[in-house]
Amino acid sequence: MTKGTSTFGKHRNKTHAFSRRCGLKAYHLQKSTCGKCGYLAKRKRKYNWSAKAKGRNTTGTGQMRHLKITHHRFRPGFHEGTRGQLLQHPVHLKDFSD
Repeated sequence: MTKGTSTFGKHRNKTHAFSRRCGLKAYHLQKSTCGKCGYLAKRKRKYNWSAKAKGRNTTGTGQMRHLKITHHRFRPGFHEGTRGQLLQHPVHLKDFSD
């Protein structure tokens, strides 16, 4: 028995057809299920294989050297050093003297 190139000439039956739900050629004729969307099952086939990897590598898992500072500046709307300027203006001094 060979398992290389010579046996590929013997593949002549169709295993997959077009799926009615997703339109891809992933519907297995003998199994009667689609490999992409799981057609014939009521629920659509969906997996989140990379969920653990995303949790390891996304923003917030590292040191966040810059973002930590930016977040604290963002909360009041990036108003930095404006309180002192308002107090120095003569119009605002009248309001505070009452």
